[in-house]
Amino acid sequence: MTASLTVGLIGAGYMGRAHAIAFHGVGVTFGPQYAVRCLSLADHSADSAKASARALGFEGAAASWQDVVRNPAVELVDICAPNYLHREMALAALAQGKHVYCEKPLATTLVEAREVAHAAQRSGARCFIGFNYICNPLLQFAREMIAAGELGQIVSVRGRYFEDYLSDARSPFTWRCERRLAGAGALADLGSHLINLIHFLLGPIARVSAVLKTTHSERVDPSSGLARTVENEDTAHVLIELESGVRGSLEISRIASGYKCGLAAEIVGTAGSIQFDQERMNELRFYSAGSVSGRRGFTTILAGPEHPDYAAFCPAPGHGLGVNDLKVIEVRNIVRAVRENGVAWPDFAEGVRVQEVMEAIEVSAHSGTWVEVDGGPLS
Repeated sequence: MTASLTVGLIGAGYMGRAHAIAFHGVGVTFGPQYAVRCLSLADHSADSAKASARALGFEGAAASWQDVVRNPAVELVDICAPNYLHREMALAALAQGKHVYCEKPLATTLVEAREVAHAAQRSGARCFIGFNYICNPLLQFAREMIAAGELGQIVSVRGRYFEDYLSDARSPFTWRCERRLAGAGALADLGSHLINLIHFLLGPIARVSAVLKTTHSERVDPSSGLARTVENEDTAHVLIELESGVRGSLEISRIASGYKCGLAAEIVGTAGSIQFDQERMNELRFYSAGSVSGRRGFTTILAGPEHPDYAAFCPAPGHGLGVNDLKVIEVRNIVRAVRENGVAWPDFAEGVRVQEVMEAIEVSAHSGTWVEVDGGPLS
C-alpha cells in the first residue's frame, strides 16, 4: 500500500468542511489505496485555522495560505477560498510543483482562468476543479444511456439551476454581490455547475443568446449600514446550441423562491427522454418510446448498486446518497489520477471551457446577439 496522499486545505467554511469530510471518508469508502492524510489547514486568520484544524481533523494549522503552499510535505493543495483568491493561490501552488484541487469558478475572468490553466499545463501537475454534481451515480448512468443511444438522436436539452439564497431583498450585501471578488453572480455561483453538467452529458456548448437581470439592484452592507449597488446578475436566461447541433435553453437564478438546490436537466431524444433534479438526487426519470401501448409514461429509476460508484456506499437500492458522498467520489477520482499519473475530469481545461461559456453569455446579454463561445488556446 502506498503512503496516503498529503493534503493542505485553504479555507474552512462550508465548502472546506465538505472537502474535509470527503478526505476522511474516501479511504474508508473506496479502500486504503485512496486514503488521504489531512496535513495542514489555513483559514482567514491563524486563530481560525487552529480551531478549524482541530474541528476538521487536520494534523496542523498554518499561519497563512502561503505556508500551506510552501510546505514541502503537502502534495495536493485544496483551494476553498472566495473566488477572487483562486488565481493567486493556484498559481502559487503550481509554482511549488503541487497538484491543485480548486473549487469553481477557476477565476473571476476568462483571461485569469486561461492563465491558471496554462500554468497547470506547463507544470505537468494534476489539476482538478470542483464540479461535484456530475459525480452522482445516476448522472453517470444517464451519460452511459445517452452514449449507448438509448434516447436515440438527441433533439433538445433544457437545464436550470434555481436557488433562493438572495430572494429576499433584505438579505445583506456580501462578497458574492461584488464583481471584483465574485466575478459574475448567479452565473458563476450556480450557472457554472449547470454548464458543466451539459458538457458532461452532451458535449461542449458552441453558441449562446442570453439575457441577464439584476432584480435587487441594491442591498445593505452590514459593515456600514449603507445601501450598495449589486454589481452582478441575479438571473440568466440563455438559449444554447451545442457543437453537436443540439439546441436548448438554460435558466439560472439565485432569487428563485422555494428552490434550495434546483439543479435540473431534461434531455429529449427520438427514442426516449430523461429528467433529473438534484433536489431528488437519487431519482432519474426515464421515458422509452418503445414502451408497450397503454403503459407509456415516465418511470422512476432509483439509485442503486447497479449504478456507478453507488455500491461503495450501500449494497441496497433506494437507500440514497447525499451531497457529501458526491465529494467523496470526486476525491477518489482525484487521488486515483494523482497516484496513477492519469486524468481526472473535470480538470482546469474544463474550468476554462465553462468560463468561456460564461463570458459568451455576458457578451451576448450586452450585445443582444448570438455569440460564439471562444474556444481559443490557453494563454
